[in-house]
Amino acid sequence: MSPFRSRIVKQISSRIFGLLVTVLLFSGVVVQAQRTPTISYITQEQIKDIGGTVEFDCSVQYATDYPVIWTKNAGDSVFLSTGSTLVIKDSRFALRYDPNSSTYKLQIKDIQETDAGQYTCQIVMSVTHKVSANVMLSVRRPPVISDNSTQSLVASEGSEVQMECYASGYPTPTISWRRENNAILPTDSATYVGNILKIKSVKKEDRGTYYCVADNGVSVGDRRNINLEVEFAPVITVPRPRLGQALQYDMDLECHIEAYPPPAIVWLKDDIQLSNNQHYSISHFATADEYTDSTLRVITIEKRQYGDYVCKAVNKLGQAEARVNLFETVIPVCPPACGQAYYGDAERVAATSLAALGVVLAFLFTR
Repeated sequence: MSPFRSRIVKQISSRIFGLLVTVLLFSGVVVQAQRTPTISYITQEQIKDIGGTVEFDCSVQYATDYPVIWTKNAGDSVFLSTGSTLVIKDSRFALRYDPNSSTYKLQIKDIQETDAGQYTCQIVMSVTHKVSANVMLSVRRPPVISDNSTQSLVASEGSEVQMECYASGYPTPTISWRRENNAILPTDSATYVGNILKIKSVKKEDRGTYYCVADNGVSVGDRRNINLEVEFAPVITVPRPRLGQALQYDMDLECHIEAYPPPAIVWLKDDIQLSNNQHYSISHFATADEYTDSTLRVITIEKRQYGDYVCKAVNKLGQAEARVNLFETVIPVCPPACGQAYYGDAERVAATSLAALGVVLAFLFTR
């Protein structure tokens, strides 16, 4: 090949090579410009204690020409940052940008309960076109039993009873039930787990204080006392159904009434209701809402006062009665008679006492 021809070939080859390089470079720019911005990494869900610190990482690619923002979504979105600039005026929040990994790091110190929620990292390409990734922050909160839980109940014996207990907190609290003094629950166990404690047919023995306990491992938990009152018809017991006493002495007749609501209590003899007078004295002592002790004192007993006495109790759910028999004895019973008769005559009282003393002394000296 001649030198002239060789020179022409070299010039053409050089121009073709330059053209190819130009085409390749231009193609690279087009490819680069056409790549869609993406979020390559977002921090996974975080669970933190109140007062702690959390950091969210958002790594992006091909987003050099677009703003990257952080928002918090809790109903209404809260704008936190744009690019490497923090927008929110809260000293607990901090933002930094790592250019080596194209990562935007959002930090929150002294975490509060209100910081819980969803945080969003966004690349904004247009008004309608955004690339987003979300991360949840959950804040551990101690249980708080809500006001819509049962506070107290009044139910009639035999009816169905339902006690409810609900609590807020994170993690979700477990609800358990127990009774005062660790008494057995109507479920035949010492404890029961669940939001609702149901008693299909309540009995008077079920009344008392129930404890609803909410626990989620955060702090000491929460507790509510629920009082269950059961309405039931009166039940009467008589400690001494037969009592003896001598003439002209006093005697106390007693009956114990268990009922709710508190009943009306009366004493009767020969179907006649007794009242306080010179012959009788009636007193009632309520030892608790459901318990009442009633005492009938027969004063200076006369012959006509011996016989059967009826203690009767009535409330809206029913009635009950019990009998006490008062019979005559020769020897006075103490108490309430303790060596003195109530004649109202000082000389006869003294004589009775001296006579009794003489009998005792004679017994002792004849042995």
